[in-house]
Amino acid sequence: MSLAHGVGSQHDLPLSPFYAYAGAFAALLVSFLALGLLWSTSRFRGDLAGRPLPAALQRAADAPATRTALRLLGAAAALVVLLHLLLGPDDPDHNPAPGALYVLLWVGLVPASLLLGPVWRLLNPLRALHSLRPPRTPRPLPAAVGIRPAAAGLLLFTWLELVAPDNTSTTTLLVALAVHTGAQLLGAARYGDRWFAHADPFEVYSSLLARLSPLGRRTDGRLVLRSPFHGLDATPQTPGLVATVCVLLGSTAYDGLSDNPRWITTLQTSPLGPTPTATLGFLAAVALAAACYGLCAGALRLMHRAVTTPLTSFAHSLLPIALGYLVAHYFSLFVTEGPRTVMMAGGTDNALPPAPLLGPAGLATLQVSAIVTGHVLGVIAAHDRAVRLFPPDRAVAGQLPLFVLMIAYTLGGIGLLIA
Repeated sequence: MSLAHGVGSQHDLPLSPFYAYAGAFAALLVSFLALGLLWSTSRFRGDLAGRPLPAALQRAADAPATRTALRLLGAAAALVVLLHLLLGPDDPDHNPAPGALYVLLWVGLVPASLLLGPVWRLLNPLRALHSLRPPRTPRPLPAAVGIRPAAAGLLLFTWLELVAPDNTSTTTLLVALAVHTGAQLLGAARYGDRWFAHADPFEVYSSLLARLSPLGRRTDGRLVLRSPFHGLDATPQTPGLVATVCVLLGSTAYDGLSDNPRWITTLQTSPLGPTPTATLGFLAAVALAAACYGLCAGALRLMHRAVTTPLTSFAHSLLPIALGYLVAHYFSLFVTEGPRTVMMAGGTDNALPPAPLLGPAGLATLQVSAIVTGHVLGVIAAHDRAVRLFPPDRAVAGQLPLFVLMIAYTLGGIGLLIA
C-alpha cells in the first residue's frame, strides 16, 4: 500500500486539456463578470449570521458529558493507533496505523470538519492529556504568534507525507508522533490549552476547513445553520493565516507534481539524491504559491493605498481553493484506503480496497470540477470583501489582480492533474 501521495497516477486521465482549460476559464470569467454586474454591496455578515438550532440540540452539544465522551473517544483512538505502531508489524499492508494517520485523520478531517465544524478541537487527544495537569498560571500567548506554529507543523507533516523516505514505517511514525506530542505539550504547559488552537496543525487545519461548514456559532455563542460564505467571511485575520493556506496550496500542488513521470526521472537522476531534491521541489511549490499570492497582494496595495492589510484581508478567499485541491487530490485515496484501513483495524488480514466508486472519466470530471468550484467560491468571497473595502467605482477593477491569481491557480491545478 502506498500512502506517500494523495492519489495514484493521474496523468492518463481521459480528459481533453483544451476542454478542461476552456471550461475552467469560462466559469471564472462568467462568475467575475456576473458578480461585477449584480453584486454591488457586501452580503456576508460573518459570525452575526445564522438561523439558531433548537435549544435542546445546543444543550446536548454543549453538555459536559458530550464533550467528555468525545475527548475520551479521541484518546481511545490515539491509544489504538499507538499500540498498533508499538506492537504491530512494520508493514502498511498489515498495520492500520499509517492509514489511520494519513487517510482517516489527514483526509478524513476534510469531510468531518465540513459537516460538523471544528471537530478536532473536541477529539484532540493532546487536549485530554494536557487536562490531566494544566498549568496553574499559564502565560499569555503573544498576539504576534497567531497560527504560525500550526503553519510550521503543517509544513512538516505534509513533508512527511509527500517526501520523507519510509514515511509509513513504524519507527518513522513513532518518532514523528513523539516530536509532535512533546512540542504541543511543552507549549501547552507554558501557555495553557489556548496553545492548541494556535499551534496544533490538525486543530488549525480542521478549524479553517470548518469555516465552510453550514454549522457554526454566532458571536453570542448560539449554534446556527448558515451559509458557508458567512463562516468564511468570519475567518480571523490572524498572523500565520496566509502561511497556513499557502502550505495547503503548495503541498497539494507538489502532490500532483510528484506523480509526473518527468519529475520522477528528475528525482532518480539528481546528483543531490531523491530526498533532498524532492524536499527542494516541495519547498519550491509552497514558496511559489506564497509568492503568487504575495505579488497579488502587492498589486492590490499599489492600487488601493487605503487597504493596509491586503495579505490577510483576502486570505480567506484562498480557503475554498485549498479545499478544491484537497478534494481533487485525495478523494480516490479516501474512498479506497479509508475502508481498507478500517477493515485492518477490525482484524481483517490482507484487506483489499473496495472497487473504485468512479471510473477514470468520472474521477477526472470530479477532480477538475472540484478545482473549478473551489476557485469560483474563492472569486465570490473575494468580491464580497472587495465591495466592502474598495470604493464603489473601483471595486470591480480593483479585483483584477485577484482574478488573475485565480486563473493562474486554476490552470496550474488542472495542469498538474492532466499533464
